[in-house]
Amino acid sequence: MSAQAGAVARVTYGRAFYGLMVRDARVLRREFVSFLLRTVMNPLLFVFVFTYVFPKIGRGLGGGASGGATFATVLVPGLIAVAVFFQGIAAVALPLATELGGTREIEDRLMAPLPIALVSFEKVVFSTFQSVLAAVVVFPLLYLIPAEPVSVHISSWPLLIAVVIMAGLLAGFLGLLLGTVVQPRQIGLIFSLVVVPITFLGCVYYPWQTLSAIPWLKVLTLANPLVYVSEGLRAAMTPSIPHMPVPVVLAALVAITGGLGWLSTRSFIRRVTD
Repeated sequence: MSAQAGAVARVTYGRAFYGLMVRDARVLRREFVSFLLRTVMNPLLFVFVFTYVFPKIGRGLGGGASGGATFATVLVPGLIAVAVFFQGIAAVALPLATELGGTREIEDRLMAPLPIALVSFEKVVFSTFQSVLAAVVVFPLLYLIPAEPVSVHISSWPLLIAVVIMAGLLAGFLGLLLGTVVQPRQIGLIFSLVVVPITFLGCVYYPWQTLSAIPWLKVLTLANPLVYVSEGLRAAMTPSIPHMPVPVVLAALVAITGGLGWLSTRSFIRRVTD
């Protein structure tokens, strides 16, 4: 391919990629209320019960377990991690299950002048945008609702932004993998089986360092990608609370995202070309 032909191809791909993004943005705008409800509901209930109701009725949780930090402070990074992570998974897996169903709506996307791999990557990029938006929406709730004081100090904006974006990409690739390997009628069941264990073993409600009392569980949770998202946000937002070393968090997120990206893209290509 000549240099001129390559330049033309890049422009064509760029315009097609942008067109798919605009199409998805219009769909999101029409469904923005359901997007907000899906994003806010679970974090809102957790924050309300654990950091407002429990302190009011004298049932605090782990008030001084992490260097004197309140449970609300421990919870803030974890629940943002949950909002980002599962918004990213849902934004890819649920629509993909519909598109790969009997109507085969995915074929409309495949008609775009793009390689199939870039069609799948567009879905992940747009889900990452939704994940970032979820973090922006949820953060004020986690700061305003708790009855106990919340001590949040952004120690590194670049780290915070990097972790949120990588978490969105990781979640999007995981959603792409689930959406292509699971039959559409089973996606709801698989979602339930994935969400609960990942959340409760994802260091959302406790720092990873506190698992030293249970060594086998501390090692087991290292296989959970949500652990690195929670710990990365903890390092960026509540640095006074014990957390994983930042280089370990970033290295794990890059490695897991790269592995899931390769695996999910291959799965998508195989599924849509069958």
